[in-house]
Amino acid sequence: MNVQLTHIPERTVKNRTHGLTMVMDKGLSLRQSEELVESSHPYVDLLKLGFGTSVFSPQLKEKVKMYQKANFSVYVGGTLFEAFYVRGQIDAYKRYIDSLGLDTVEVSDGSMVLPHDKKCQLISEFAKDYKVLSEVGSKEEGILISPAKWIKMMQTELQAGSWKVIAEARESGTVGIYRPSGQAHVMLINKIIQKVKPEDIIWEAPKKPQQVYFIKQFGPNVNLGNIAENEVIPLECLRGGLRGDTFFDFLPSNIVEQFKS
Repeated sequence: MNVQLTHIPERTVKNRTHGLTMVMDKGLSLRQSEELVESSHPYVDLLKLGFGTSVFSPQLKEKVKMYQKANFSVYVGGTLFEAFYVRGQIDAYKRYIDSLGLDTVEVSDGSMVLPHDKKCQLISEFAKDYKVLSEVGSKEEGILISPAKWIKMMQTELQAGSWKVIAEARESGTVGIYRPSGQAHVMLINKIIQKVKPEDIIWEAPKKPQQVYFIKQFGPNVNLGNIAENEVIPLECLRGGLRGDTFFDFLPSNIVEQFKS
């Protein structure tokens, strides 16, 4: 912080295990990536090269090295993992991520049908050599998964070796843990956290109202994902009560009573 204010909630610092911010790079140029690192490097923990963008991004290795130098855990999107898997090319996938020097992988099944025991087997195998993030939930609108099934999948994937489980929302923020309107599926989320520790979950929250919801629900050190590269600092303001949406959330009651209309 460039100036000291009282009543700013304490944030975890890198290398943190909760309070994570995962940013999605959807094809940034090397210069744009440099700008992200310059402006936001203390606040970014995970950097996802979204869906299949790493296949087409120029200067990819240079970009990955720059991110890693800034202490970002870089990985390619789960959709790309699925693309390799359905083609029977998992060995080629491993060679690809190793060629990029990545130590983090995402195992997902949001675009394909994958038996859950097979998914957990893959998680266990990858966890021997990589930090594994596994994603729960479908990318398809209209596909409903019961809360009990969400919970069971998250629990078994963590047991299989996932470092964190990701609650699916896509970059649109309209599926999975959200309704088509983008509103949080409150009943589902409340049932999940009764059985799964919030610090073990990364909630995809690409839209500001979604970020506000989770900060109000779980505090400033909630794990949030699919954050746009130009929204990292605004998100820190939300986490710190320095934006209108969370302005009074971390202030003592006497100040709130005096100044809140």
